[in-house]
Amino acid sequence: MSRKLLSLEEQETLSQNPNVKNVTEKSVTYTDEFREKFYNEYITGKLPTQILRDHGFDIAILGRERIKNLTARIKKFSQREEGFKDTRKTNSGRPCTKGVSIEEQLDRLKHQNALLKQENEFLKKVEQIERRAEQNMRLQAKNSN
Repeated sequence: MSRKLLSLEEQETLSQNPNVKNVTEKSVTYTDEFREKFYNEYITGKLPTQILRDHGFDIAILGRERIKNLTARIKKFSQREEGFKDTRKTNSGRPCTKGVSIEEQLDRLKHQNALLKQENEFLKKVEQIERRAEQNMRLQAKNSN
């Protein structure tokens, strides 16, 4: 699957649209307001290409695949608690360690240690079950001979 990269001219054209937050050669980031407008118009029955044209986008630059992906992504956004807000900067999934006290770091490490111990116990049990199953298979094979 080849991905259509945006030329510098296409990036410049898209970045001039007020509904675009950021453009790179590989992606277009839309404003939160536009995502919400897009969804509201989409659920009223408008086609994605028509919505984009109405908001000043050149459909030829975006391409069919980007439009399809945009529509699918906005549908997912509509079901999130955060809504259409871009949470990539605020919710990276990795806990911040800057400005964290020694006690908080110690609590995190204790928690991580407890999780690793649970994981090890689980893996030991799985290994034990697998060994028993293997032994039973050998016994059955011996008995059938």
